[in-house]
Parts: sequence; C-alpha cells; structure tokens
Amino acid sequence: MPKTQYYTATTIDGFIADPDDSLDWLFAVAEGENRFAEFFAGVGAFAMGATTYEWVLAHDDLLEHPEKWKSYYADVPCWVFTHRELPPIPGVDLRFVRGDVRPVHEQMSRAAGETNIWLVGGGELVGAFADAGLLDELILGQAPATLGAGKPLLPRRLGPDRLELVSAAQNGQFVQITYRVKS
Repeated sequence: MPKTQYYTATTIDGFIADPDDSLDWLFAVAEGENRFAEFFAGVGAFAMGATTYEWVLAHDDLLEHPEKWKSYYADVPCWVFTHRELPPIPGVDLRFVRGDVRPVHEQMSRAAGETNIWLVGGGELVGAFADAGLLDELILGQAPATLGAGKPLLPRRLGPDRLELVSAAQNGQFVQITYRVKS
C-alpha cells in the first residue's frame, strides 16, 4: 500500500534548516551511501512548502537551469503550498496550492497511484499532514551537527504512542532512522 513519507535530514537537536533557512550545515557533513535515488524511485508525487521551494530555486538557480530539476525529480508532479505568488520553473509539473492538506493529498494520491507520496518539508507543512492523519512514515537522516536554533524537524508533539521504530542504521556520518506513524 502506498505511503505518505517525510524523508529529510535533521540535526541531532532536531532542526532541518538554520534560522536563515540555510542548509549549509548539511553540506558540511560527510555523506555515506546516497540513498535518495532508491527512495525517490518509489515516489509518484511530492509536496513542499514555499520556503523550501524558494531555497531550491535559489540554491540551484532553477529559473535559469530548469533541467536541473528534471535531473533530480524527472517528471514527478510537485505540489507547492504557498500563500504568495511564486515563479514556476519552465517545463516542470508544479501545482501551487494553499489551504487544507486533505484535498491536496487526495489529488497527490491519484497522481501517485501505487507509488508513495514524499513530503519534502518544511516541518510545519508536514505537521499539517500529521494533524490530518495523513503521515505514514518519518525517514530521517540524522547528521552529526547541532544548530541550537532554526526550523524544527516537526513542530508537533508526536509521542511514543504514535511513533514505532522500524529501523535504524549507520550511513557514513548519518544515522538513518525510520518511524511508522500510528493514527
């Protein structure tokens, strides 16, 4: 059965970006085996928030080089949750949306078919999916770094009654941890 998964990197102290929305801390960590390609092969639709979209746009200069997006994500449709106007990337299947995640999740599920839905981030968006009972897994690459402040991994309370450890393994300097989210 397809899953809705939050696959992301996080610091030991639970941040996905620094206070300026930068991921520079992540690129300073020695990578292990790149598991993203294997993960993404099972993805049929994905969603991200406006801040994540803006960071990706700027970091990879995607308006000037839209081919980079396709090299990462092929033709998999992406929903971007936003309350403001954002520039589309030429030739990319982007759907700018706002509001309740439930009807968007239905659209994403139809598009994904028998494959999974990836929630890229940020944490507040993923929290909205969790609040609606639409989050099945957390797949976390925990990096050997602390930020002390920044954008939280998941600004929601999910206790041990809702999270079940599925696996944990070392991957270079990272610990790859997967939790099942129980309703």
